[in-house]
Amino acid sequence: MKKRLMFLTLAAIGLASCNGGFKKGDGGLLYNIHVDKDGPSIKEGDFISVNLIAKTDADSILLNTYDAGHPSYTVMQKPPAKGDIFSALKLLSEGDSATVKTNIDSITRKGAQKMPFKGKYIVYQIKVEKVISKGSLSDQVFQGRIQAYVKTQTDLMKKEEPVKIKKYIADSKLNVTQTPSGLYYVITSQGSGPKPAVGDTAVVNYTVKSIANKVMESSVKSEAIKAKLPINPMNPYKPIRFAVGAKGMIAGMDEGIQLLNKGAKATLILPSSLAYGEQGNGMIAPFSTIIFDVELVDIVHPNPNAPKPVVPSLVPPQPTQQPVKK
Repeated sequence: MKKRLMFLTLAAIGLASCNGGFKKGDGGLLYNIHVDKDGPSIKEGDFISVNLIAKTDADSILLNTYDAGHPSYTVMQKPPAKGDIFSALKLLSEGDSATVKTNIDSITRKGAQKMPFKGKYIVYQIKVEKVISKGSLSDQVFQGRIQAYVKTQTDLMKKEEPVKIKKYIADSKLNVTQTPSGLYYVITSQGSGPKPAVGDTAVVNYTVKSIANKVMESSVKSEAIKAKLPINPMNPYKPIRFAVGAKGMIAGMDEGIQLLNKGAKATLILPSSLAYGEQGNGMIAPFSTIIFDVELVDIVHPNPNAPKPVVPSLVPPQPTQQPVKK
């Protein structure tokens, strides 16, 4: 596999040594290939499975597929901008690993919103796990090979989930209780008064983590800062509100909140069957266990005298913006 760009000159090689071992590509791209396996370079149209960690100059993690529990799957596309991550992937083949720096100014389109963090580069640690070349394959054969590969990976994640849950509980030294549905929970601070009932509105602060104990999101700004999450200025960082028992919230969260009194705090361990199941959700992989640290801030009871809202049957329900809902 050719790793040296055709336009690379002796002067560019000299410049690379000044960049701490990094070679220079188009658009301010810097790359350092650590493992260079034999094989064809990734081409547009190929399917790729990639594990990566993306972070800022200040080491703030933007994305970590290892914490998510599965690689990122995509079909290689034409690089939208010179020097972006797709430009770097075209230099690699299956089994390769590399460190890549993409220049933020170079890959940001004119007029586009600036990245919500400071720094010159986004730094990627990349490992190419699998490449399925499109080549001359028909679409049917190509898609069949992709589906077979993804199914193999998904079956493995399903098999590993119960083992990971037991290990997490043991490593965290949690004295958990398991409900008939499979939810694990431990109340870390007792509340008082009655528990929420179906029809009540629960007001909840939460921090959600992966089974690798990596914080993914929080309604509490101090927790987000502590976890070094990118702070979104548009996020109000306040408790979420949801109707208990209305099936708008993921099942494990809805069940767990009904076990708590007002003011109580708890850790809820949701197996995938009570979270996002075999489909996953965004960066949450299929068959992924997720952990919630929650506080039941308040319980709002419905007003029995309030008129029932009339919802026109022809208007479909609108999606909500709450991050932990289905």
